[in-house]
Amino acid sequence: MSDATSKIEQDREILATAQAEGRAATLKAWVKLSGPGWLQSAITLGGGSLAGALFLGSLGGVKLLWLQLLAIIMGVVMLSAISYVTLSTGQRPFKAINTHINPALGWGWLIATSLANMIWCMPQFSLCFGALEGNLLPAGTLNSLKVGGVTDGEPSWWVASSPKLIVSAIILILVSFVVALNARRGVAAKIFDWVLKGLVGMVVICFFLVVAVLTYRGELDWGAILAGFIPDIGQWNGPSGKVGELVASLPAEAQEFWTGKVVTQQRARMIGAAATAVGINMTFLMPYALLHRGWDKTFRGLARFDLSTGMAIPYIVVTSCVVIAAAHAFNGKADSQLLSNDPEVFQSSPTFGGTQNNFMVRVEPQYAGKKFAEVEGSLTDEEKAELIAKMAALPAAEKEIASSMVQRNASDLAKTLIPALGEQGASLIFGLGVFGMGFSTIIILMLINGYVFCEAMGKPNGVFPYVLGCLVAGVVGAMWPMFWAGDSKFWLAIVASNFGMMLLPIAYFTFFMMMNSRSLMGEEKPTGIRMLVWNLLMGVSVMGAVVAAGAAIWEKMNDTSSQNAILGGRFIVGMVVIYVVLIILGFVTKRGKQSPEIST
Repeated sequence: MSDATSKIEQDREILATAQAEGRAATLKAWVKLSGPGWLQSAITLGGGSLAGALFLGSLGGVKLLWLQLLAIIMGVVMLSAISYVTLSTGQRPFKAINTHINPALGWGWLIATSLANMIWCMPQFSLCFGALEGNLLPAGTLNSLKVGGVTDGEPSWWVASSPKLIVSAIILILVSFVVALNARRGVAAKIFDWVLKGLVGMVVICFFLVVAVLTYRGELDWGAILAGFIPDIGQWNGPSGKVGELVASLPAEAQEFWTGKVVTQQRARMIGAAATAVGINMTFLMPYALLHRGWDKTFRGLARFDLSTGMAIPYIVVTSCVVIAAAHAFNGKADSQLLSNDPEVFQSSPTFGGTQNNFMVRVEPQYAGKKFAEVEGSLTDEEKAELIAKMAALPAAEKEIASSMVQRNASDLAKTLIPALGEQGASLIFGLGVFGMGFSTIIILMLINGYVFCEAMGKPNGVFPYVLGCLVAGVVGAMWPMFWAGDSKFWLAIVASNFGMMLLPIAYFTFFMMMNSRSLMGEEKPTGIRMLVWNLLMGVSVMGAVVAAGAAIWEKMNDTSSQNAILGGRFIVGMVVIYVVLIILGFVTKRGKQSPEIST
């Protein structure tokens, strides 16, 4: 008997003994044997979740807390469903989908997952570098890593980017070592679990401490915070939080302008919350992580527990803490420079760059659809000075609204909380939390890509495709200084986010079909009340994903803010049409073959 087989038998015996002893013993055993859910947590708590939570808190305050809760519940339901199918049948999902459902669905799932892994690795390396540079290391430390000379009096691209590339290479080496532990059994695999749980735990503790300190100082309204977990669909059509109160206080013309701006951003954040809680690549991870560990139907209860405790709870705690802290620091607030009516002081505000486009269109509507940088080049000094003066003269309420719409980062939040945490404390806590987010997410993205390459090459247990897949994702991510900027960043994000968002409801529907397929599930297919409950929960999750994806695609299709945005919208429509045609062809080609028996 191999070590792996022996370990599985030991775990199965632990579960059987615990279940015989009662619920308390079973719970203890589940805690001891948990693992795959923490993998999901590590990828869920990434840069996308951080950025999304920061913007939610800044724009909508604590009234939008319910979004992450609802999104993660839907994600847990569908991940529990694919876990149930995988553990009940022992079949690899990619092959099962191609055989029993539709090969276009299987290959679309696989390709979208791989694209997401490679592209979203880039901002995670960027996140780690930013945490080291801005929070964890003394100022200027990383600048000492610059390599190369000066060209025409200016540093070359390589000189400017060399610290980022060197640090990213070091991170890649460390991450690769951790990923290698997961490929092994026994002690190495256990160390991998400990490392991952430690990273997730560090992230949770760091952001929890922030809220704990603010609570101790009496700066939080917990009545309003708890009320924020109650869903409010009306936020789709109207501004939320203190921003909503500020908008309501304005004259009719100003109300109309800012309502349109805020609601557009708010809808995008609401959609983004659904997208970042459980992405398309996350749906790929769970079943293959279970199979990698050798779990079977004996472990179905453990898998659901693992998802609830290892993924859902850390996600809810961290994102809620970030939203609360961001709401406290930014919602309905503006810095003193931005509030000044003096044009010079006004322009010195750190948020001026993020507010100038809205201010410009507010005072000069003819510039709608243009950016401040585009317009100022065509103006004389006098015309520019006049434009800035008009912007500076806007009421404080409008400036506070505009400031709340600025996308912040963790460093911005850390600076605002220095009075509560101290300069070193704020920098250290946020730095560790952000670095842990990025580092753990890189680990999981590489891991998933290894599984993807194994499936794509038809070698489920192949060493070469696994290593190749892991390295491809890691190397592409480490090269972020070359690609994660400007137009290339825009188009990469368009491909990854929109193709993944489009595939998410399709993946959810596919899992729904798999759960209801007699040909796939056989005697393990739930029946009666159990099947009714499963279908009800999955149906709600599928509809939620459909609404989120549909809204995201519609927003992109109607975005005319720039030429890139217009082209991006057309590109998305093209992707949708092509993929729908492929799905139809997939079902047509299966005609005449044995179709899955669907029953509820």
